[in-house]
Amino acid sequence: MRLRRSAGSYVMPVLAMTLLGLLILWLVVNFVKGPSYFITISFIGLTNGAVYALVALGYTLVYGILELINFAHGDVFMLGAMFSATMVLSVFHLSANASMGSLIPAILVSLFVAMAACGLINATIERIAYRPLRNAPRLAPLITAIGMSFILEDIAIAWKGPSYVAVPAVLPHGQVFSIDGVVLTWEKLIVIIITVPVLVALMWLVQRTRQGKAMRATAQDRDAAAMMGIDVNRTISFTFLIAGGLAGAAGLLYALYFGQIRYDTGFSLGLIAFTAAVLGGIGNLPGAVLGALCIGFIQAFNEGLTWHAPGSNWTQSIVFSILILILVFRPEGLMGERTPEGA
Repeated sequence: MRLRRSAGSYVMPVLAMTLLGLLILWLVVNFVKGPSYFITISFIGLTNGAVYALVALGYTLVYGILELINFAHGDVFMLGAMFSATMVLSVFHLSANASMGSLIPAILVSLFVAMAACGLINATIERIAYRPLRNAPRLAPLITAIGMSFILEDIAIAWKGPSYVAVPAVLPHGQVFSIDGVVLTWEKLIVIIITVPVLVALMWLVQRTRQGKAMRATAQDRDAAAMMGIDVNRTISFTFLIAGGLAGAAGLLYALYFGQIRYDTGFSLGLIAFTAAVLGGIGNLPGAVLGALCIGFIQAFNEGLTWHAPGSNWTQSIVFSILILILVFRPEGLMGERTPEGA
């Protein structure tokens, strides 16, 4: 006997499809009104999404292996930006007119320092704050993560103060190419050039290496992985190390691209990156990248397009409204796998 669906059950899907149709129509009209400008804005969205992806991957790695939302991750990213700013300003003394000969080594060394420092900080947090609570009720490590977030913010205030730390515009701003009004500048290309190899290396690490197999086995079943001889504690620490390294890389790119950082920057950007991870399917690495790119494009289109765009004041409202819709209609995210109740 087939159960009949009530008329009310069709309302929300119809509403969602209507909103999606209006969004597509709005994008098409903006593209038709200015194709070259639309594509240029898309490059901005791609660049923003690349930075968000590095942070979102840290969230999804930790959640995939521990089912823990590490709210301190955004603040580890913030410290990575602080380390990068210190390297640029105090170690290499770079200025806005720095030559490529001095800029490239400075970026590579700063990237290594930021990734190493943030990786060690994240692994230390796991060892001190999370590991003793691994068998505690889920609320305990969640509250601990929030507490660690405040601790890291206080450390940043004690180190750099409550004001913004300005980083000179050391990345070149010249045009890579300009074709029929479509402009791609060097600072956007450099962010993408740094981000893509890091993402590819992460995918290779997780999918192809022995340590990556241990990470996937631990994420699937910790007890079974331990019975098979996998050092679960070391694997979890390694996961936090990698997640922190990704946050450090994102911190460097953020500091160089956006030019300023403050103690609470990690909180706001961490929320966006966490939203990206949930949007794509938290625990799914390609999903985190997809979610981050979606949010990057949403932000760029909302703040950059000229025809009936709500404006920058509405960006966060739009992002979180989309998150709510995803959680209502597809809780597992865009690329997550649907699991039966009680599985």
